[in-house]
Amino acid sequence: MLASVQALLAEHTQLQSQLSDASVHANPALAKKLNRRYAELNAIVAAYHSVNSLQDDLNAAREMAKEDEEFAAEIPGLEEKLHEANEKLRRLLIPRDPDDGRDVIMEIKAGEGGAESALFAADLLRMYIQYSNSKGWKTEILDKNESDLGGYKDVQLAIKGNSADPAEGVWAHLKYEGGVHRVQRVPVTETQGRIHTSAAGVLVFPEVDEPEEVEISANEIRIDVFRSSGPGGQSVNTTDSAVRITHLPTGIVVSMQNEKSQLQNREAAMRVLRARLLAAQQEAIEAEQSAARKSQVRTVDRSERIRTYNFPENRIADHRTGYKAYNLDQVMDGALEPVVQSAISADEEARLAALGEAS
Repeated sequence: MLASVQALLAEHTQLQSQLSDASVHANPALAKKLNRRYAELNAIVAAYHSVNSLQDDLNAAREMAKEDEEFAAEIPGLEEKLHEANEKLRRLLIPRDPDDGRDVIMEIKAGEGGAESALFAADLLRMYIQYSNSKGWKTEILDKNESDLGGYKDVQLAIKGNSADPAEGVWAHLKYEGGVHRVQRVPVTETQGRIHTSAAGVLVFPEVDEPEEVEISANEIRIDVFRSSGPGGQSVNTTDSAVRITHLPTGIVVSMQNEKSQLQNREAAMRVLRARLLAAQQEAIEAEQSAARKSQVRTVDRSERIRTYNFPENRIADHRTGYKAYNLDQVMDGALEPVVQSAISADEEARLAALGEAS
């Protein structure tokens, strides 16, 4: 472990030098990339110095305890603190997902359950917006397809973070949200008071920092324009402002109609298309590295049922981590952090175990 820390300390010093160079900041994409890495290494450097400081204090206490027994009482507490500091450093040394510092584009889609599923999709959207607000993140609805009862057949949400530290990144927290979210409750359309089970799907993509990251040539896409439509399919615009972009090599289709401007809809569609293409590239890599993929909580299988929201019991349960709590009302108001942390912790444990097997 010491050798890897020394290499990271050297990299930290090198990054300090690079970030003091004005020419680096003339390239915003490069500066953003270096700042993310520097913030990540800052935590490791601080943890390393904490371990060394506590080790020095413990050594000193042991020496002085030979002459004065009062110092012996300090030793158990220092040993415990040193153990905790070493554990923190060990976890920080786990190879981090390189996308953790990225912003996110999230898609929420109604699934089984018809109108009730669309209403649940709206509830999930509100939950993620409230959670983002609690983290100080900015949210922007890129596009939405409303249902007749006020829910969403599908909605796309961009979430922008506020920290250069990858550990505090949007993707670092929300990448585990992809999958099928199941709800159990009495629908507003139910007259007999019976509990129904329905579901909504959530897709999460790391957003591309700069357009150049994912190259898309003009001859790879087909752009169609049409009139925006609202609930029930009625036209809500008199001009062809809605945009549909088809990426011909992959068949990925992105439609946008939220804005009245065709240009704005096109820009939003390109943002989503780049994010989907980046995700597709990464899923191909993960498929090749199957052992690594199996060790993580996040899965590329988007049909996986990851969580159940049981309203009659006020219960939320994550089926991957075993997390269960009876504060669903608070979670739906944005108190999602304990659920997210259960996924982060489970992923860390799995990767630590994988590292142990590899060594």
